[in-house]
Amino acid sequence: MLMSALAFAIMTACVKLVSTHGIPVFEIVAARAIVSLIISYVDVRRKGLSVWGHNKQLLIARGAVGSLALICVYYAVTTLPLAEATILQYLHPVFTALLALVFLKERIQRSTIVCILCCILGLVLIVSPEITLSASNELPLFSVAVALMGALGSAIAYVIVKRLSNTEDSSVIIFYFPLMALPLSVFLLGDDFVMPDAEALILLILIGIFTQIGQVGLTKAMKTEVASKATAYSYIQVVFSIIFGWLLFSEVPSIWTWAGGALIIIGALINVFGSFNRRGVKV
Repeated sequence: MLMSALAFAIMTACVKLVSTHGIPVFEIVAARAIVSLIISYVDVRRKGLSVWGHNKQLLIARGAVGSLALICVYYAVTTLPLAEATILQYLHPVFTALLALVFLKERIQRSTIVCILCCILGLVLIVSPEITLSASNELPLFSVAVALMGALGSAIAYVIVKRLSNTEDSSVIIFYFPLMALPLSVFLLGDDFVMPDAEALILLILIGIFTQIGQVGLTKAMKTEVASKATAYSYIQVVFSIIFGWLLFSEVPSIWTWAGGALIIIGALINVFGSFNRRGVKV
């Protein structure tokens, strides 16, 4: 899980780096999709499975929603400090809990309510520092809104994946992600394609490779450890993102980002371990 978090942190750092070369977000998404599509197709065929799966409509919906969420996340990464963009993405447990309540009829537990309250307060501290008499660190609201849309899209994708996991192999579900992301991003890119130089091309390839490493690490962790416990370790990505933001972009998070980020992560961990304990598993 630590390997997965590090890989995803490197991936987001590469996204931010390649954007400094003038590469549009839609082109970055398309490049990632090409690499992921090739690797995912090989994986599906290696297992001897049909690439099309059984529930095609829901698979297409998962791919489309995940693609839109990815575009939002990449836009947030390129327009916000790396730490803040990563922290905002980790608001997805709140959206997931609410969507699961509506569509999966899952009850919201006390730990989830505490998580929601902590995340809302943390979001206020990060986004609206003027409340704390420090407006100099205010983030662009449009970028924050796009980041929240990315978290919401991720949550919707997670709920769909949970429904699909009853009938589909994980490799097929993953395959539909780049299958939908590639044509969508190419269509939205239109005539804005920018020919990457050698350095940008390497970064684009690395984005796809580290995405796949992150997904493999995540899958392995979920297979060898209880999901709730494994998920808790994913939040180390925020630490990695803070380090990369400081080393590569000279970004130093404000005190309100530290405070708000801590509240969001604490709330998410309370939700994770609350679910963990409800199952009667010893922590």
